[in-house]
Amino acid sequence: MTVLILTLIILAGSYAAGLVGSLTGLGGGVIIIPLLTILLHVDIHYAIGASLVSVIATSSGSAAAYVKEGITNMRLGMFLEIATTSGAITGAIVAKYLPVQYIAILFGVVLIFSAGMSLRKKVEYTGQKKSLLAEKLKLNGTYPVNDKPVTYNVSNVGGGFLMMMFAGAMSGLLGIGSGALKVVAMDGMMRVPFKVSTTTSNFMIGVTAAASAVVYLQRGYIDPGLAMPVVIGVLLGAFTGSKILVHSQSKKLRYFFAVIVTFLAIQMIYKGISGTL
Repeated sequence: MTVLILTLIILAGSYAAGLVGSLTGLGGGVIIIPLLTILLHVDIHYAIGASLVSVIATSSGSAAAYVKEGITNMRLGMFLEIATTSGAITGAIVAKYLPVQYIAILFGVVLIFSAGMSLRKKVEYTGQKKSLLAEKLKLNGTYPVNDKPVTYNVSNVGGGFLMMMFAGAMSGLLGIGSGALKVVAMDGMMRVPFKVSTTTSNFMIGVTAAASAVVYLQRGYIDPGLAMPVVIGVLLGAFTGSKILVHSQSKKLRYFFAVIVTFLAIQMIYKGISGTL
């Protein structure tokens, strides 16, 4: 196989990964890593490095739009970034010493969890009890609903902070945005409205990925020849997915692609257990 053909295959696969990731809300990394490792037999560390670069690119583009609309809680996001970046650096360091088989199994488990999270019922929390710590840190905020500001309060700041450290560690270890885990921390534990938690998570993902990408870059796991077609493909796929999502029934799409993601997760777990990765 020539370099040109291989690049075109990676580009096409990354486009599909960006498309699926955009439609399911899971991000392209959950698809691109199984694609590179299972189908193209790329070393998982290089696949993670390329995925992290694509996560940075896609997060930077979409996060700007949400910030402009006033949905993202930037103060909350920057506070929780302390936890996610420290976790991401720790996860990236641990990845060097953890056997590939264990990384593959863990990746599959997190993938199944993320697919399940993408299908759960969305709940909007407002009017929660005030948290003294959240008030001191000025984490409470508002977001627009029908052009009117809706006030919300942030709860369980300490628990959410610890969960964010775990989410960051998974991001650095597995090369994914860990958006599902971040949403669990903000939506499930801190009772932040779903729209705010998802957009704030998107705002944080790029910074978290950048922190762990530095470690992978220092170890030589980010190959420009691999990362370039991955980034271009994922960006184009995510853009296409955002256009399709506007004119489609997102619930049916999420169920369909959750099956695909679960299948890839099972493949990764099987490869990890059998030691054939």
